[in-house]
Amino acid sequence: MLLAMTALLTASVARKPQAPATGTAGPASQDRPKSTSTASANPSRRKVPCKTPENASLCYWTHGRLELYLSFHEETSPWHVWKVGTQRLLKICNGPSHFPPRSSDDCKTPDFPTNLGRIYNDPRNWEPSFIDDTRLAPRDIFADFEICPLEIQEKAKMQAVCIEAARKIFVEK
Repeated sequence: MLLAMTALLTASVARKPQAPATGTAGPASQDRPKSTSTASANPSRRKVPCKTPENASLCYWTHGRLELYLSFHEETSPWHVWKVGTQRLLKICNGPSHFPPRSSDDCKTPDFPTNLGRIYNDPRNWEPSFIDDTRLAPRDIFADFEICPLEIQEKAKMQAVCIEAARKIFVEK
């Protein structure tokens, strides 16, 4: 199984971006998969597809908190999802056609689903950072996320993933 996942991820990196697939989430997840009717809410607005035919069977739904981790140090992957009920943090990057990252922007400014993009484009969902009052940070979002792994999960290491979709969204106030 591990070799099959490695081969699948390696093959998906070498291919050019393709239109998102339709179908259901696959059984290769730790969380209980739930079906989806489309690959994303509005695939035409995604610059970088997350779910592709090559990785569709690995995608799964999980409940989590999406946050922008701001620090005093330069952060190469500041967007994280904490899987509620676990100690796992996932680093958010662009889809498989941009992984491994081609530039620092592939994980610093990942392409989010349309409904998350609308939330982050609203200035009411930003507040002064706890690090520096002159710096703004987005509020954390709790939601059910459809996650597509970009690399194999390893113990004590953040796994790179992309977010295909989000539903049941709650913006922390």
